[in-house]
Amino acid sequence: MTDEAAAPQEVTSKEAQEAHWAKPVSQLHIAHEVPADAINLNVEGKRVAGMTGGFGKMWQKTYRVRLDGANVAPEQVVKVWKEHFPEFWKKGNRFFGPMASISPGDVALINVKTGGVKLSTGILVLYADDVSFSFMTPEGHMFNGLITFSARDVDGVTEAQIDALIRAQDPIYEFGMTFLGGHGAENRQWLHVLRSLAGHFGVDGQPTVERVCVDKKRQWKQFGNIRRSAAIRTVFYSVTRPLRRRGAKRSGNSMTGA
Repeated sequence: MTDEAAAPQEVTSKEAQEAHWAKPVSQLHIAHEVPADAINLNVEGKRVAGMTGGFGKMWQKTYRVRLDGANVAPEQVVKVWKEHFPEFWKKGNRFFGPMASISPGDVALINVKTGGVKLSTGILVLYADDVSFSFMTPEGHMFNGLITFSARDVDGVTEAQIDALIRAQDPIYEFGMTFLGGHGAENRQWLHVLRSLAGHFGVDGQPTVERVCVDKKRQWKQFGNIRRSAAIRTVFYSVTRPLRRRGAKRSGNSMTGA
């Protein structure tokens, strides 16, 4: 009787664990509406980038902020983080996710301004539970890797944390990360997110960052990733936009007999 009673509970527990993970997909698809000014250029129909498929050095980055004085549990921090994720981003960087809370399997657009150009990319929500959620990136993104957002109790104080295990996807991104301030820009983005998150709970947070190069080798066999570069595709899209508008206007005039 005991074994028979335990079996359904084991199945239920397994199903509950599986519910935290995104189901395997061959191509990414945006299932929710996005604003008209959002650029969906490098996500729809793309594949998820494999953890080992990038070009550049691999970095482990950890960003933390202590919520000193805030009487809030890790679960509440992550709940707010998932429900208001875009609101904590820097001005000019936009995250177009579902209107509801972040959930496993969600695919979101990201439009980031860098060097005066709007870069179009996105993420897949690989995992989400009560105290953490993780993103993976599509092919053509700035980097291959996994970013995890979490909260935990450290000596009676809730601490919010971002862990990034990343490798630049192609030589252009690697050059930008190494010589054009890419690492600094990424650090400023996530430190801003943690500072904003802390501010939501009334805390003047002082986030920190730790950075370790876990693999100094560049994977030259992945040089060809450059052909999928979201940066190249977005720049080309932006440069040719006036031509497309002019062509559409001429087509409209022809149809009206103007």
